[in-house]
Amino acid sequence: MQRTVVSLDAIAGRAGPARAAVGGAKAPACASACGGASKAVANELPPDIQAKIADHPCYSDEAHHYFARMHIAVAPACNIQCNYCNRKYDCANESRPGVVSQRLNPDQAVAKVLAVAAEMPQLSVVGIAGPGDALANPSATFETFERIAEALPDIKLCLSTNGLALPDHVDAIKALDISHVTVTLNAVDPDIAAKIYPWISFDRKRWTGRAAAEILLARQKEGIAALVAAGVLVKINSVLIPGVNDDHLVEVNAEVQRWGVFLHNVMPLISDPAHGTHYGLTGQRGPTPGELKDLQDRLGGGAKLMKHCRQCRADAVGLLGEDRNAEFTEDRIEAEAPSVDPVKRQVYRRLVARERADRQAASAEAAHHLAAAGTDESLLVAVCTRGSGRVNQHFGHASEFQVYEVDGDGVRLIGHRRASHYCQGGDGDDDVLEHTIAALEGISVVLTSKIGRCPRDRLAEAGITVFEDFAGQYIEPAAAAALRAFTGSDAAIARSA
Repeated sequence: MQRTVVSLDAIAGRAGPARAAVGGAKAPACASACGGASKAVANELPPDIQAKIADHPCYSDEAHHYFARMHIAVAPACNIQCNYCNRKYDCANESRPGVVSQRLNPDQAVAKVLAVAAEMPQLSVVGIAGPGDALANPSATFETFERIAEALPDIKLCLSTNGLALPDHVDAIKALDISHVTVTLNAVDPDIAAKIYPWISFDRKRWTGRAAAEILLARQKEGIAALVAAGVLVKINSVLIPGVNDDHLVEVNAEVQRWGVFLHNVMPLISDPAHGTHYGLTGQRGPTPGELKDLQDRLGGGAKLMKHCRQCRADAVGLLGEDRNAEFTEDRIEAEAPSVDPVKRQVYRRLVARERADRQAASAEAAHHLAAAGTDESLLVAVCTRGSGRVNQHFGHASEFQVYEVDGDGVRLIGHRRASHYCQGGDGDDDVLEHTIAALEGISVVLTSKIGRCPRDRLAEAGITVFEDFAGQYIEPAAAAALRAFTGSDAAIARSA
């Protein structure tokens, strides 16, 4: 029987070449199966844990190439105040946590989830991350999850919380099979935490200063321990705040490893004054990409680190790095709930399994290039990609670059850099290009499917080499080949190409 060739992009509603085929290949363990973990660490994961993260785009950087998440904004209230947070409603122009275009009730949320699932077979996770705190709004949170689980049993449920109310709701989390919980933990020292949280609301009283920090930290530790004991995967989010908790996060990382958390995500502080946060208005700066990477490097030695976080809005929809929420506003959702085609969702997962098997096979090519490079040099490579783990995006269309570190030990995702589309209606914007080049500080190579002569020349002036040769290829072998070309005997030819 002839195999029918269709593409992931076609099934998922994205434009792209037909590359994958329907098949029953089993998804292999990948080197990047759990954030920034090494291949050895990833392959040591028990089968039940690998099954939990296989299609969760936040808990597996490999999965984020293929699967989408959806945040539903049913939790407006919050029980603490953070100096980096300012919740905004009816806001479509800011991309950061705590911001939504519309607050939803459970009825609206379930209707929206069904609409998205009907349109996007790649949707695998529905989470509640605000815009306040999911567990400061327990009735709406748990009612919404219960109804989604009934309507779409193959969807994973996920919530984010600051942890203050967590000990009170572990039993409900377990009963609803909410398999993944993220807790924001910025300190384990109450004196440092007191600099981050002006107040908390607990036991019908507002607490401030060190007393507030002590209560919050104790409740966080108690709740996390209960989740781990219940078999729930826990991810810790920590906001890197220069001069406040940057060095202390080394201690935080060591402590949460002792608690048995699965993944640690260190996120850069967002402190634009226009956002109206305390830190933004008082001039507290965020870290540079170099500072973030230096800290991540210090947290090595077995730590599982998430390095592909996009610090999503509380109503984000789609793959990480994209947001299709505007396609599913209330006025665009039909009154009658759409039918979700389970066959289409199954076909998409079979396609992903096939693509994963192909990508795993391509890892041998990456190893060959790294061995042939024969260098101790480490290279930072920025990749233009719209998903599927490939170099498949025009430079001028990229709103972000995925950044990989390449050396003799392998190819590792270390983060991303945001940028604005250089191409605007077919023309290039020079001011945008200069901002993009600034965002690429420290990058040696850009991999893209296509680039115009002007931006190529300007990148060359900035000391950045561009390769179009690897268009359509998987990122890992392409990045390894770029290291070989950049540092090998043919480097001079490659740089003049």
